[in-house]
Amino acid sequence: MNLSKDDLIQLARIAEEAAHKAGQLINSFSNTEFKIFHKKGGHSLASKVVTEVDYRCESLILEHLKESLEKYDLAVLSEEQEDDKQRLNKDHFWCIDPLDGTLAFTESKPGYAVSIALVSKDGRPLIGVIYDPLKNMLYSAIKGNGAFRNGSRWSLSHSPEITTLTLACDKSLLARQEFNDLRNTLNNWAVNSGFTGLTEIHHGGAVMNACWALENTPACYFKLPKPENGGGSLWDFAATACLYLEVGATVCDFKGQDLDFNRAGSTFMNHRGIIFASDNNMLAIIQSLQTMDS
Repeated sequence: MNLSKDDLIQLARIAEEAAHKAGQLINSFSNTEFKIFHKKGGHSLASKVVTEVDYRCESLILEHLKESLEKYDLAVLSEEQEDDKQRLNKDHFWCIDPLDGTLAFTESKPGYAVSIALVSKDGRPLIGVIYDPLKNMLYSAIKGNGAFRNGSRWSLSHSPEITTLTLACDKSLLARQEFNDLRNTLNNWAVNSGFTGLTEIHHGGAVMNACWALENTPACYFKLPKPENGGGSLWDFAATACLYLEVGATVCDFKGQDLDFNRAGSTFMNHRGIIFASDNNMLAIIQSLQTMDS
């Protein structure tokens, strides 16, 4: 089924409403006890922690999106449900992370968000919606129609008040042996490029870390390639990828190729790595980090 511009705008509004409702549900648990479980995931603790809030948010979102599935003939891929592979058959599918940054949420720290994307069968993100319930901030983007923050059009800009290069990364990168070398390389590049040094952000989930990078450009967020499963999944990056592309930033793997957000064999993204960068100069220096890792 072909989707028109008006269709995408309508679907984005539906996703925004769903994300906002899920965010309200998350906030209702901010000062209450909730059940915490463990699930199969990658190798990091963050990939294995899940709560009853995740499940309840997912149910709420799926119920809100239910009508759109039939009307627009859409499939669904959601983090806490088994992948039924319908995303490989339908022309488009919802890609949902009902509560990204669950570990931060359980620790009552900033860095969690609701993430909903619409992805085409060929793996391109067409809609990206992210809601930060803690800051009441809604990020949204539609392919070819720009990006927005709380309804105001958003474009990439470098504030003169920001004098450092920002590195946003997940805690899993900090745990790698080569992290100090990676950090030093980025810091040296920043100083040689006229910045005072490096600012690090690594207390959130993948979605908010990527959003914070865009809020503090020049900046980057990346996941190094690795052979073992992990490195985040489709739902961790699809919505923010749409946001980055619509503000004019860069999204690719470590070979400079477009990311495939509809992988047939796995939902994991570890095989080629992930790069979100605010400009091509930063892209080049991040790509060089892979040679240090090998």
